[in-house]
This record gives sequence, structure tokens and C-alpha cells, in this order.
Amino acid sequence: MSVTSMQSATATYRTEREELAACFRWTARVNMHEGIANHFSYAVNESGSQFLVNPYGRHFSRMRASDLLLIDADDPDSRRHPDLDPTAWCIHGAIHRMAPHARCIMHVHSRFATVLATLADSSLPPVDQTTARFFGAVVVDEVFGGLGLDDEAERLASIVGDKSIVVMGNHGFMAIRQTIAQTFDDMYYFERGCETLIRAYQTGRKIRVLSDAVAAKTAHQAAEYPESASRHLAAVRDVLDAEEPDYKE
Repeated sequence: MSVTSMQSATATYRTEREELAACFRWTARVNMHEGIANHFSYAVNESGSQFLVNPYGRHFSRMRASDLLLIDADDPDSRRHPDLDPTAWCIHGAIHRMAPHARCIMHVHSRFATVLATLADSSLPPVDQTTARFFGAVVVDEVFGGLGLDDEAERLASIVGDKSIVVMGNHGFMAIRQTIAQTFDDMYYFERGCETLIRAYQTGRKIRVLSDAVAAKTAHQAAEYPESASRHLAAVRDVLDAEEPDYKE
């Protein structure tokens, strides 16, 4: 299916478009964006070859539901779309295809997670309940190989496995989950966890790390907490509905 024919139905996937647009707006509000760089995507077919993604050049703080491109990674014409960033095509397309759980991908160069990604040890030890919720869910890519085009994208996709967070060494990070709400929630809280850890490192004092047993228990409890991700996104949308309702256009 060509980009032209896919784009003719902007009303398609209306809920998903609005949810993604809200995530872009809020990411800008909390200063986790990087101008017109970085991408969020959501796969709309079973194989992951077709996905919604933000257009190149549109600032996160101005993203609207109708702005999102509907791309077919199996269609070479999609790659030539003038508003599609090549790295979005390569990285997101590869991961959607290769990781079955990767329905939604949010990639940012947020401040504290990127600091973590520059350290020789880019792991996230469980030092509080926010960092502990990611216990066992993080993979660290230690082989930065450029902007994520072609072979680099395939290599990144090959290391995801069943993890929900990829710390991209010397780069940034990705949150990868089944739903938009889950992915947004993980993206937001992973950055918050990284901030706690980096600020703890900055004190120069010894850090008290939770035991694996307590960290695993906390991660399980966080995963089972009722509707936390969907309620988080709904609360964000409540604010935007009142203050920036054009995100739904």
C-alpha cells in the first residue's frame, strides 16, 4: 500500500493518533524532547510493517493527530516520502518487524537517560521504587554505530529480545511496549529513574542498592498496579483537552 493511499484516510486509527499526539505534546512539556529529532511509532498491523510515525520537521510541542504518517515498511515508496525521517524508517521499521511485542516504540534523547547512556556502566541499579520497576526489563546496547541507518538499525532490532527498555549507548533510549499508554508511562518513569540515579551519583556518596529479591518484587507490583499506565495518559489528555485541544485535530 502506497503512502499516498494510506494517507488518504487520516481518520483511520483516530484513537491511536490522538494518543500519540498527546504523548508528543507532553514529552515537550516535560522537556524530554529534542526539537524535531526523535520518533514515536505505533504498529497497526500484525506483522508490524505498517506503523504511524511523526513527520520529519514537526516540533513535538505542535504535533497533531492528523500530522502522523502511516507508513508501510514493506513498500519501497514509503521510504521516499518527503516528510519521513530516514532513521525513523530504518530503526522503527526494523524493530516493529523483528520484535513481536514492539507495537509501540518511543525513542528520546532525554537528559538524564542520555547521561546514563554515556557511562561505561549504563545499567540502572534499583535504588528506589521507580528504578526498581525496570528491574530485569532493560537491555544496554554498548556498540554505537552511527545514526541508525540500514545495518545499524537491524543490529539494534536484533538485541531487543523481550525487553521493554533499550539503553542505546552514547545515544539515548527507547521504550517498547504493546500499547501507547504503557510505552509512554515507561518512557516517562525511566527518565525519572535515571534522574534519581544520576543525582545520587553526583553526591559522591555510597549508594544503597535494593536487593534483587526486593527489586523483582517491586517490578512485579508495578506491573500489576491497576490501570496505572492508562490512567496516566488519560490524566495527561485531560490537561491537554483543556489547554491544547488542537492536538486532536
